[in-house]
Amino acid sequence: MHPGPLLVVDIGGGSTELILGDVATGARRTFSMDIGSVRLHERHLSDDPPTEGQLAAAVGDIEAALDACPVDPAEAATVIGVAGTILTVAAGVLDLDRYDRDAIDQSVLGRDAVHRQTEEFLALTVEQRLALPYMHPGRADVIGAGALVLDRVLRRTHVSTLVVSEADILDGIAWSLAG
Repeated sequence: MHPGPLLVVDIGGGSTELILGDVATGARRTFSMDIGSVRLHERHLSDDPPTEGQLAAAVGDIEAALDACPVDPAEAATVIGVAGTILTVAAGVLDLDRYDRDAIDQSVLGRDAVHRQTEEFLALTVEQRLALPYMHPGRADVIGAGALVLDRVLRRTHVSTLVVSEADILDGIAWSLAG
């Protein structure tokens, strides 16, 4: 069992969901930020790889969204990442030779390793990302933007690790409805 409060991070194409709570009492605060891997990529990261100016604009957008967010990542004792962007970051950190659900699920990644993986994704071209053995072709163009969102959320926490889960928010909703 991971210590609470827990922060669940789900980075989608158009938005990023942050949920702060614990196992016993459930969600305390939830918020959907209007930034996601596709939206951020389309707004700011037009070059391949993106320029420093484009990265600065993307970081500014993320930081503004986090500043306005009622869910404070600094309150988390544990951060749990779910969904495709975070699973792909995990595959990169784990240096997998293919996408491996069993290796990724419940893996614990060092925060610094996540930061390094983000920098690596952002330095590569889309063609180079496509050559990564674990990379889904539909994610190669936007993974840098999504990883950057994760990177900035983690920078606002006091945790040293990220727990990765193959289960996602939709799984949780289904379990709560079935319960």
